[in-house]
Amino acid sequence: MDYIALTILIINIVLIGTMMFIERRKPEVIISWLVILTFVPILGFLFYIIFGSGLSLKTRRMLKRKIRYEDTYESFVWKELLRLPELSEEERELALFNERNAKSLPYFDNDIQVFTFGREKIEALKKDLLNAKHSINMEYYIFDDEGVGKEIMQILCDKAREGIKVKLIFDSVGCIRAPRRFFKKLKKAGGEVAEFFPPLFGIRLINFKMNYRNHRKIVVIDGRIGYVGGINIRDDHMGLKKKLSPWRDTHLRIEGNAVYGLQNAFFNDFFFCKRKHISSTELVALGYFPKMQKCGNVTTQIVCSGPESKIHYIKESYMKMISMAKSKIILQTPYLVPDDVFMAALKQAIKSGVKVIIMLPRKPDKRFVYLATLSFARELVECGAEIYLYNGFLHSKLLIVDDLCVSVGTCNADNRSFALNFEINAFMYNKNFIKMCYDILNEDLNNSMQIDLTYFKQKHFTSKLGQTFFRMFAPLL
Repeated sequence: MDYIALTILIINIVLIGTMMFIERRKPEVIISWLVILTFVPILGFLFYIIFGSGLSLKTRRMLKRKIRYEDTYESFVWKELLRLPELSEEERELALFNERNAKSLPYFDNDIQVFTFGREKIEALKKDLLNAKHSINMEYYIFDDEGVGKEIMQILCDKAREGIKVKLIFDSVGCIRAPRRFFKKLKKAGGEVAEFFPPLFGIRLINFKMNYRNHRKIVVIDGRIGYVGGINIRDDHMGLKKKLSPWRDTHLRIEGNAVYGLQNAFFNDFFFCKRKHISSTELVALGYFPKMQKCGNVTTQIVCSGPESKIHYIKESYMKMISMAKSKIILQTPYLVPDDVFMAALKQAIKSGVKVIIMLPRKPDKRFVYLATLSFARELVECGAEIYLYNGFLHSKLLIVDDLCVSVGTCNADNRSFALNFEINAFMYNKNFIKMCYDILNEDLNNSMQIDLTYFKQKHFTSKLGQTFFRMFAPLL
């Protein structure tokens, strides 16, 4: 027994040393893993191997290899950047921050449609897919083989047989329930399929990169129409399952130059999965980046983030937005499990007189994450934030600040999305568009319940205990 205890101790020391000196994890992450390794040493070690080990240097280098299609559009790019004076001083400040920090170009003249429920988004998507003439590029965290998933897959297969170039990326963890023969249908029809971080030997539960999930939802049709947001290809996202109904989400349909940003993000992921690379010049020649006509008047930036970089681009963009707030901040997120820095930014805004409204789901899909969420929510209520629980499941990922900017995408306000997942958000500048978003949010508030300290005090002892317990593991959730 002494030898076993000594072995476990040595293993734990090695793992902690690896996190501290090689991977250079944050102290709060190290402490969380230390608790797990101490109290459940053997099981904790297995958890670390599956969920805690970092990306290899080789993988990080491959992920950092980006397509520079901007080089091909050099004149176009500089033309767009020179139009920044068309934005207000504050809009220009935020746009330049995103361009310098995340290399995200500001795209002008976009037309953007907002979907708030899954069915309307899927109906629009099916129509656009059926009208595709050149190519369909699709990337989803969850693509189930039931109901709506079968419908979309049938359309993709039919279009591939017509000679349309169809490419699909699916996440190994997000699609763990879908049989792989479901995706092989598209291959047989002539499409291309890529699995992001596939498991070893094809055994789904043996995946040492399980902790790093491609949470993006991207569709680009003919290089001209793009979709991005929170809605996956899954029946419960359509509100078809009563347990989490009504399912409220936010998704965008984009026409205009901003589609280039979505296309760029897709091909970066696709080439990583396929372990190959095609030059930007070839992609343009193949028709994936067609010249655009003016579609609307919404200026848009596409910001991606992922664990290959130590800079959390979307989180930093959020922080920049929050720091610029003068009167109002509204945040919609299904999971509120941020780090201390993000919490400090929200508290600072509140103390500066900014009205901070945070909307969370009343019906949780992950109980342990929800308990941690309530712990953070209580802390913000104590500071002066207004917290609302939507009467259903709120899956929307949205941040809006004054009439400055609204961000919609795949990124939740939690450590997983900020640091571990591959995410993508659109940042939009246009006062009329922002007003429309406020109208949508006001309707959400009418379908929500505001909670105060009394709400938390009335919680059962087990709930309070769960909030405290799961908050300890917030850096890992």
